[in-house]
Amino acid sequence: MPRRRDVLRGGVALALGGAGAAWALEPPSGGIVLTISGQVRNPNDGAHAQFDMPMLERLPQTSFSTHTPWYSQARQFTGPLLRDVLRAAGAHGSVLRARALNDYRVDIPFEDPQRYDIIIARLLDGAPMPVRDRGPLFVVYPFDAVPELRNAVYYSRSAWQLRTIEVK
Repeated sequence: MPRRRDVLRGGVALALGGAGAAWALEPPSGGIVLTISGQVRNPNDGAHAQFDMPMLERLPQTSFSTHTPWYSQARQFTGPLLRDVLRAAGAHGSVLRARALNDYRVDIPFEDPQRYDIIIARLLDGAPMPVRDRGPLFVVYPFDAVPELRNAVYYSRSAWQLRTIEVK
């Protein structure tokens, strides 16, 4: 199935000023599903950029089907590109330390989301992912589209039940 990307913008507001445009992250109105900490320029809660599910839904969405080691067949994943979420937070650094609800931690090089169309999946086959099925958020690389990603290094970077990203 071909990848699709919608052009809907939301969850961030374009603020014009001085030398150019900058992103201002709106505060979440619902339950927090993702917190980005560390080197962020657009915090919306102290030093953190926090997202509720509607904020992630309003970012441009990407869908792709791919095989993974965790499912017996290819599944369709949908969500914002990781680089768009990082851009909304104003993240800058060299390493992303992803942490899951079960405290699994993995370091993702900052250049990975610039190089590959990694998504923070919020839908699996068109439906929200419950915690028992690796949700509500799952970092997914486009394994079928980029054969070099089909190895243990990149599989280990696909954190499911994602809850935080620390930018270093």
